[in-house]
Amino acid sequence: MAHCVVEEAEKILDKEYPVLNKGFVRLVDYMGGDERVVQAARVSYGKGTKSYREDSALIDYLLRHEHTSPFEQVSLTFHIKLPIFVARQWIRHRTAKVNEISGRYSIMKDDFYEPELEDIALQSSDNRQGRSEEALDKGLAEETRDAIRAGQQKVYAEYKELIDKGIARELARINLPLSLYSEWYWQIDLHNLFHFLKLRLDSHAQKEIRLYAQVLFDISKKVAPLCCASFERWVLGAITFSNEEVEEIKRRLAANDANNANNSIGANDASTKSILSDKALERLEEKLRSGKQL
Repeated sequence: MAHCVVEEAEKILDKEYPVLNKGFVRLVDYMGGDERVVQAARVSYGKGTKSYREDSALIDYLLRHEHTSPFEQVSLTFHIKLPIFVARQWIRHRTAKVNEISGRYSIMKDDFYEPELEDIALQSSDNRQGRSEEALDKGLAEETRDAIRAGQQKVYAEYKELIDKGIARELARINLPLSLYSEWYWQIDLHNLFHFLKLRLDSHAQKEIRLYAQVLFDISKKVAPLCCASFERWVLGAITFSNEEVEEIKRRLAANDANNANNSIGANDASTKSILSDKALERLEEKLRSGKQL
């Protein structure tokens, strides 16, 4: 297989996409694209033996049936500037190669994340790890952001004072907060990037990391548009069902067919009663109505 050059990806190399107040994402390199996935799957075929439509169908088939190895043939390298608290969530995905700026070697910049007023909220009453969706009083939101900003300024001033006194950088940095921006190079293959995006584009993920995930996905569409379209169709826009939920759907379809055929066995027949509890039935119906994973 020859080196794959993707014209749309070439156009955005090193282009800075802003995220949050001071963060960014840049695509600095890539290897392969849709063509590489197709060629990896068809190792016995030469270039140009299939049409664009057939290539799209093949990619769709591979992703739908979770044949992941061809997607591992494509890799993307990003330069990312992000708050440390986002980085700590991000690094839990241990399927990438990462090289991060070190506070032992470098003087950390006076760059901190400050949330927008509309992003400041109370703790959610039904989500232990998230914020409420209700709008917060503007006065309290401003007071909160002022407190965050004042704390950042105080801690950074103390950090600089220690540096100016000649204290070792590895010690001077230890009180710096999670809102401080860090930078890293992050290299990942397309299969594992899709797994990252599946989790971090989900509505349950923290908003700040969702914003980064969306930019990553937008950039990835330039590198492998067919793969990303298939991922959006079969993963991002999909929901899964348990064995019991599948049986309930089959039961309802069978009952509906029987009723349409004027069969004596109806949906309320005891022999076809749902095995799901009332709560499980409610959850299944909400999944079907909303199209969201619950």
